[in-house]
Amino acid sequence: MERNNACSNSKLDRKTVERNRRIHMKGLCNKLASLIPSHNFKTSKHMLAQQDLLDMATTYIMHLKERVEELKNKKQRLMMDKEQGGLDPRDVIGSGLQLPVLEFRDYGLNLEVNLISGLRKNFMLYEVIAVLEEEGASVVSASLSTVRNKVFHTLHAQVKSTRVGVDSSRVCQRLQKLISGM
Repeated sequence: MERNNACSNSKLDRKTVERNRRIHMKGLCNKLASLIPSHNFKTSKHMLAQQDLLDMATTYIMHLKERVEELKNKKQRLMMDKEQGGLDPRDVIGSGLQLPVLEFRDYGLNLEVNLISGLRKNFMLYEVIAVLEEEGASVVSASLSTVRNKVFHTLHAQVKSTRVGVDSSRVCQRLQKLISGM
């Protein structure tokens, strides 16, 4: 009789351990889903199977690794430019692009605008902010730094209304048009 109780208790213990393990894994998957930006999901995060979620996380991590490599290469090119004494703003910058340069990133509810211009260019930052505001984004931070003869502007914005959102292609077009007039 005691052996049956011991066997029954071990089955219950295994069931409890397995249930707790599944609950823990589900919590970890939910945490993983919260770390992936929402614009990477075609459907709701909560509607995905765990395998799909893991696949998306893997894809996102690979994208981030590629981005890190791109940025490392860009940094290396810029450091080489710096060692060579910098370039005139009318010349080509290290990545082969003419100044001014616009880089726009849409992270779902967050937007990032990076602008590189020369010291001699008449640049109106308030015009860029106005475009973002008109398109439904609120600028939360803006910074500026000067390195030799280049001025780097970085703006971070958030979508004002999550229902309406922001048409990122339209924002990018308007910003391109604005800086092409520089």
